[in-house]
Amino acid sequence: MPRSKKGKRGSSKPGVKNGMKGESAASDDELASDILSHYSSASEGTSVLEEGLGGEQVDEQSAQEETEDKLKQCIDNLTDKSTKTRLAALESLRQAFSSRVLYDFLTERRLTVSDCLERSLKKGSSEEQASAATLFILLCIQLGGGDEAEEGFKMLRPILTTILMDNSASMAARQSCARALGMCCYVSTAEEGEDLCKSLSLLEGIFMSSYPNREGTLPTPKPGSSGLHTAAIQAWSLLVTLCPASKLSALLDFHLPKLKACLQSSDVNYRIAVGETLALLVELGRDIDEEFEVEDSEGLCEGLKSLATDGNKHRAKNDRRKQRSIFREVLHYIENEDFTEEKIRFGVESVYIDSWMRRRIYDAFKEILESGVRHHLQFNPLLRDIFGLGPPLILDATIKANKISRFEKVEAVSWLEVVTLQQKTSHSCFCSGSIFSTPPPLKPEPNRGTKSETSEPTSCDEDEGQWRNSLGCSEMDPS
Repeated sequence: MPRSKKGKRGSSKPGVKNGMKGESAASDDELASDILSHYSSASEGTSVLEEGLGGEQVDEQSAQEETEDKLKQCIDNLTDKSTKTRLAALESLRQAFSSRVLYDFLTERRLTVSDCLERSLKKGSSEEQASAATLFILLCIQLGGGDEAEEGFKMLRPILTTILMDNSASMAARQSCARALGMCCYVSTAEEGEDLCKSLSLLEGIFMSSYPNREGTLPTPKPGSSGLHTAAIQAWSLLVTLCPASKLSALLDFHLPKLKACLQSSDVNYRIAVGETLALLVELGRDIDEEFEVEDSEGLCEGLKSLATDGNKHRAKNDRRKQRSIFREVLHYIENEDFTEEKIRFGVESVYIDSWMRRRIYDAFKEILESGVRHHLQFNPLLRDIFGLGPPLILDATIKANKISRFEKVEAVSWLEVVTLQQKTSHSCFCSGSIFSTPPPLKPEPNRGTKSETSEPTSCDEDEGQWRNSLGCSEMDPS
């Protein structure tokens, strides 16, 4: 995977064309139920793995228009006097934005939505602030990293920064703002830009408070601060993947020794985030210098071995299992440059996670999009550009309307895997500013394992089901 992410995408217009004006007010439950019902029926017609539509064809245009009416109502509810109504609207929009690509619809309303989110961040409760920051990330992903997303980021960055640096603000709100600064900066700004430098500096200021003091001992964390440090270092490490070689060298020299000490943190999630960040930084260091070596690598490996075999009964069993798994991978990479490749399937396509940088980027999008990440990998030009997938696949309407046999689907999957592998070996960098003009050639690695995530349904994702269940909605009508 090339090192930097992409160029500007202001001219691209993903998504399906959206239409007419809507109905009057309805209850939050009805809005959520109707939106998800229409999403389900519409996605049945667009899924490239569709077995066959069966029965009468769904009027997709009508479904989209009705869905837009409900989304408009949710946007109107963002300014409601009732906190409960605003929170419900934020959650409904979060589910909608993570489940579908809505570029055309949101381009026309981006300033309205941004104004509403700014109001929630400035005047809302801690829960509303956290929800608004999360929705802003999704808005930037929907807008696709062009001028619209950059304009929105410049508009909301000051209030996100204020909340992040406010020690009196809730930890949940500060965590969401840390993620928003990292993700929105990654999506919307150019490499080596002023926004990138400012965001890196702000996030460093948060997690560096966990670094050892002059005596070499770790400070006692304040209640809830470990979660904030985890969010900040993950957002920071995402932005580090955009840094040029000249800036990377200074970052590595300063942070690697400090992060090594943070492996002894009392919080398991922060330890894991530190371990993954260490592996990422070492990988980037090796990219810019083949002779790169970690200072006191023997001591680092001993610490990693201890964490990879931790049997401390005072830790929860699940925490021990998760920690051992991650640190085994980190140790194998530090010692042998061995990375366990992961294959993510979506529709008839796949994306390969074959480096720590690629994993950090994928995990960042998966954390915010949740189960909707596969739909966005299929149809969102931003993610397809970042992962080098090319334009979204479009099936002929006659193919979508007819039953696709199992044999034909297997043939399609096999063909696309060959194309993906060819792109993987011949593709140069999928964005400007890369350290390498071409990626290193594929070579057999006998010790490399492969993990694979199986495809999940794109027509009725987990997010949609959870949304419907939480609102007490009925099952979605089959199309």
